[in-house]
Amino acid sequence: MSKLKIVMGGVLILVLSSSYVYAGKADAGRWINNEFQPSTLSKSEQKAEMDWFIKAAAPFKGMEINVLSETIPTHEYESKVLTKAFEEITGIKVNHQLLGEGEVVQAVQTQMQTGRNLYDAYINDSDLIGTHSRLQLAVNLTDWMNGEGRDVTLPTLDIDDFMGKSFTTGPDGKLYQLPDQQFANLYWFRYDWFQRADLKSKFKKIYGYELGVPVNWSAYEDIAEFFSVHVKNIDGVRIYGHMDYGKRAPDLGWRMTDAWLSMAGAGSKGLPNGVPVDEWGIRMESGSCNPVGASVSRGGAANGPAAVYAIRKWDEWLRKYAPPGAASYDFYQSLPALSTGNVAQQIFWYTAFTSSMVAPRSDGNNTVDANGKPLWRMAPSPHGPYWENGMKLGYQDAGSWTLFKSTPVDRRKAAWLFAQFTVSKTVSLKKTHVGLTPIRDSDIRHASFTERAPKLGGLVEFYRSPDRVRWSPTGINVPDYPKLAQIWWQQIGDVNSGAFTPQQAMDRLATEMDLVMSRMQAADEKAKVYGGCGPRLNEKKSRSYWLNQPGSPKAKVNEKPQGETIAYDELVKRWSSN
Repeated sequence: MSKLKIVMGGVLILVLSSSYVYAGKADAGRWINNEFQPSTLSKSEQKAEMDWFIKAAAPFKGMEINVLSETIPTHEYESKVLTKAFEEITGIKVNHQLLGEGEVVQAVQTQMQTGRNLYDAYINDSDLIGTHSRLQLAVNLTDWMNGEGRDVTLPTLDIDDFMGKSFTTGPDGKLYQLPDQQFANLYWFRYDWFQRADLKSKFKKIYGYELGVPVNWSAYEDIAEFFSVHVKNIDGVRIYGHMDYGKRAPDLGWRMTDAWLSMAGAGSKGLPNGVPVDEWGIRMESGSCNPVGASVSRGGAANGPAAVYAIRKWDEWLRKYAPPGAASYDFYQSLPALSTGNVAQQIFWYTAFTSSMVAPRSDGNNTVDANGKPLWRMAPSPHGPYWENGMKLGYQDAGSWTLFKSTPVDRRKAAWLFAQFTVSKTVSLKKTHVGLTPIRDSDIRHASFTERAPKLGGLVEFYRSPDRVRWSPTGINVPDYPKLAQIWWQQIGDVNSGAFTPQQAMDRLATEMDLVMSRMQAADEKAKVYGGCGPRLNEKKSRSYWLNQPGSPKAKVNEKPQGETIAYDELVKRWSSN
């Protein structure tokens, strides 16, 4: 009798399991037909991929996991739509929380410091790659996928298809983060205004060259002055030649570390980041994993002429050419301000917000025409006088899935399944159309984006161009992003307030960065906290010694060369020909 019960129990389990698999397949089919189109996969290939998820997730059915990301349209889609799809298909419930970027970094830091499992997975910036690869608290995904996590690693994940994988690879050549969304900071401008014959003629008469996409900061400055001072009004609206923000808050620091100094030319040549000096001004010699200093006296560039020039221009343009109140804006306030339609250009605009900038006029967006076609375009950001060919030209965010060793293995596996689900080829193309933050080369080259390109203001052309590699996130030189990033906004905010000059502020910043890195060095030398790859600061030498060496830090140059522009249509042709 007992044997019969066991047999019958086994049959019941088998029936229930079969019912679950059948239900999961039915749900998958419904999501494929109703939501996950278009896709780079055929429907049969999508179904095969979802079948794999159903089987791989079976041991974790009924589990509830928690993940965290910052609030942008891509992650809102994941939180509202993809969690529901994943639960119906796999039986795993996902609480996908959305917070501000600073709060995400704080949560990551807290979990690293305490070892408490606050979240089962994070989408955090690949800017933390130097931190994750050194502290060894994040899961080495290369080893994970080939070892403990092999049974839950999607066979069709296709790592080589991810455009940002070089950004999430540590100095050891191992992958520590999986890109989930990607966006660049590019130049944004009112294409319709730049095409007007009367404005083109007036600009050339004043400045002696053509109104067009600025190649250098001199041209950007001239254009900012032109629209703010010489044009002033278009169609009865007071207009301005520049947009930025200056509120003394963490996102002001990211403004500078993301790309401001690299655009000015503060770092060394090298892609994805300068070698030996990166865009933060941190020096790390080639072949080493040890940062040696940020101040010029230690061979860094954080307080060198290029960095000081960059901060001075940020402050000057904000005061002279931006709309009233911009100096008190933060990151989130400045971006929607463009949609009012009173700004001619922005030197540094995140493509993550393309989806908002193509909203219809009925939503209050004054930068599209009646048919929804953008009146604006995006193009490569101009570079400053210290920039040299072969350097990175700007910032590219790669918000990436990160797993921590402090997460129990079963929860880590379930979270890894959801992470892969959100970037799988079944889901990825549709998600890219929603959030416009492409991660796969196959997605951006899909016919659906060829069709949509005319309404996206240059996004598709940029991501299909060879130029895209010249934009990159913070690299491996930065040994502990959470500790160092918080220093920046405090010092730079004091420039906008008038408390310090740009030189004084950057001197203070460089000194504090070296001080924090000296503490990291002590911890690493004592207990290998940073795996032996913590800072090893250079002895101080005179500024003149380092400024006379080749490369970065760079001695002062002519900071106002002749302005140079290029016609946007010529630029697009150049992209298309490659």
